[in-house]
Amino acid sequence: MQALPAPAESLCLLEMGGSGGDAASVDLVASVGGLFLNIGLQNGVLLRTVLDSVTGDLSDTRARYLGSRPVKLFQVKMHGTAAMLALSSRSWLSYTYQSRFHLTPLSYDALEFASSFSSEQCPEGIVAISANTLRILGLEKLGAVFNQVAMPLQYTPRKFVIHPTNRSLIIIETDHNALTEKTKVQQKRQIAERMVSTAPEHVREQVAQAAEQFLSEDLPEVVFSAPKPGLGMWASAIRVVDPAQGTTVDQVLLDQNVAAFSIAVCQFSGRGGAAWHILVGTAKDVQLQPRRCSGGNVLTYKMDVESKQLDLMHTTPVEDIPSAIHGFQGRVLIGVGKRLRLYDMGRKKLLRKCENKHIPNFIMSIQVMGYRIIVGDVQESFHCVKYRPVENQLVIFADDTNPRWVTACCLADYSTIVGADKFGNVSVMRLNEDVNDDVDEDPTGTKSLWDRGLLSGASQKVDSVCNYHVGETIMSLQKTTLVPGGSECVVYTTMSGGVGILVPFTSREDIDFFQHLEMHMRQEHPPLCGRDHLHYRSYYFPCKNVIDGDLCEQFNSIEPGKRRSIAEDLDRTPSEVAKKLEDMRTRFAF
Repeated sequence: MQALPAPAESLCLLEMGGSGGDAASVDLVASVGGLFLNIGLQNGVLLRTVLDSVTGDLSDTRARYLGSRPVKLFQVKMHGTAAMLALSSRSWLSYTYQSRFHLTPLSYDALEFASSFSSEQCPEGIVAISANTLRILGLEKLGAVFNQVAMPLQYTPRKFVIHPTNRSLIIIETDHNALTEKTKVQQKRQIAERMVSTAPEHVREQVAQAAEQFLSEDLPEVVFSAPKPGLGMWASAIRVVDPAQGTTVDQVLLDQNVAAFSIAVCQFSGRGGAAWHILVGTAKDVQLQPRRCSGGNVLTYKMDVESKQLDLMHTTPVEDIPSAIHGFQGRVLIGVGKRLRLYDMGRKKLLRKCENKHIPNFIMSIQVMGYRIIVGDVQESFHCVKYRPVENQLVIFADDTNPRWVTACCLADYSTIVGADKFGNVSVMRLNEDVNDDVDEDPTGTKSLWDRGLLSGASQKVDSVCNYHVGETIMSLQKTTLVPGGSECVVYTTMSGGVGILVPFTSREDIDFFQHLEMHMRQEHPPLCGRDHLHYRSYYFPCKNVIDGDLCEQFNSIEPGKRRSIAEDLDRTPSEVAKKLEDMRTRFAF
């Protein structure tokens, strides 16, 4: 007997992942396989229950929210094994892959009915109904968590923003040691002219023909590579992409040696009105080491909502690299070198309202929540800045004691900062409740010595809450929700193409359980190379208040004897440990 929280819509009895329900213990069914009863409910929840093939007992029930519509279940075949298609407001596929259960959403339109389908052209397919159309589908890339569609770009993408009105992507592309298309044509023409002018008189006609052939041939750079002009040469572009169609709507090619470093979408409460403006920070003749440039500009564009074309309004010259831009209270904050400036919209350029010159080296990121501004320095971690509108001042009221080479930053809440550095560390810092952000600047130097802070720093410091060594340079951090009805998490991406998430614990019981599981996994399942796991995760800073979920999830892949031993030490069964791991994953992702 199985009590249900809502009326059932459909049932599916399925044997998955193993030889059947002849296992001596239900504890091993979650990893070996067996007979499962899947129940789709009218409230959009899918229940999966282990069914004993001898006694008919139901155990180890697991629930998953799939969508807003009643769940319909259909049995299909994938890679010669039984699988199940669950249809709600979104379509899901339940299958086993590499001795592990997967319940993955399909990147496809909503389906109403489905059935298994086989033919010569499609040996393992699905025939389905979507609206008033009949469709035949073939599923690929089993085991992949994310579906990705690659779009070739002209240069390396650096940053992008989403236009709030038409949801189009505005991407800035920048390459060092590269030439623009216009410069390539000019250099090609100069080479052809030099060939003709330096040729002897009796062979000039043949050389001219060879020069014409040289100008007319177009060798693909994907095969033959692009010319490398040397250091200090930059090529950049601004591209508008329609994400639904995957097509380029508009492209703005910047001049040779102009590099785009930052982009933001802002609204100006003054002259700009309610229209959205795209601000792009560029610099000319940039040299990386030592860092210098001949000047920078902030390009202000306005986008036509219908045609999605960019229209340049004006250009604002600055004296250093505009490395970070962020909207703030109807104005815009721009990090120009190591200066933090507040600008407003003007007729011919942006108008500077105030600035702070106390950032030590170079501004890498700007994040805003309310009147608080979090500024990431390239070498000296984060600085907390408060804007005081009455005095029109940007005042630093707190900073960090640890040096961090910041690459990415996001705000978890009003007082919590999640940051990453270029050595592969991710950290969580928090402002204490007793931190006072209503501080004054001291231009006269008459402030008390104990109020000035240590070594010219701020008088208040942030507390380091979490430290963890990922092992790859993190390029972006974003607080988001990955599944409908799921909890918020922090998603990070790395330079080598990895995607990971940081999830918060909600109870002390979960923290104790995963801490003990991680401790046992370190002992029973050490890394292949023999390196100590805790030593690696504490490579630069001691690992603090972070549990390695990748290590814990290897519990299902170790041998059954060790699995039972670890579960007994945790006062649980192996199936309860596997269920706890799956619940933690499905609460935030799939």
